[in-house]
Amino acid sequence: MIARYGASPQTGHRYRRRPGAYAILIRDGQLLLTHQSAPQPEFQLPGGGIDPGESGIRALHREVYEETGWAIDRPRKLGAFRRFVYMPEYDMWAEKICHIYLARPVICRGAPAEPGHRAIWSTPADALSVIRNPGDRAFLKRFA
Repeated sequence: MIARYGASPQTGHRYRRRPGAYAILIRDGQLLLTHQSAPQPEFQLPGGGIDPGESGIRALHREVYEETGWAIDRPRKLGAFRRFVYMPEYDMWAEKICHIYLARPVICRGAPAEPGHRAIWSTPADALSVIRNPGDRAFLKRFA
């Protein structure tokens, strides 16, 4: 059983399971975050959904690059949590299964490829103050 963070599932909604891979990225004492401008502005751990047939590690590399422009090295899985959310960009209620990794950003290959995302460097304390996802915050508190 994995921990649940955030709101409980709401009755009357059918939730679709959505696995994802997300990273705590540390380099020289700083954390690399992504800022997503829509559907609502939010600071996040870089990462996202694991596509059908894709491994979690492959999805992690792809998503971190798309959202930050950085390539990563030596991802190590820290754990997982789940949360129940509405995803307006997909018009879907989701049970997100969030697999969290620790990795090192090694080279910036350019600007984020995903529209509406910006790569942001932050101190661990500042990251804890701007990240609102309680599961991401819990992992940051333990591992950053």
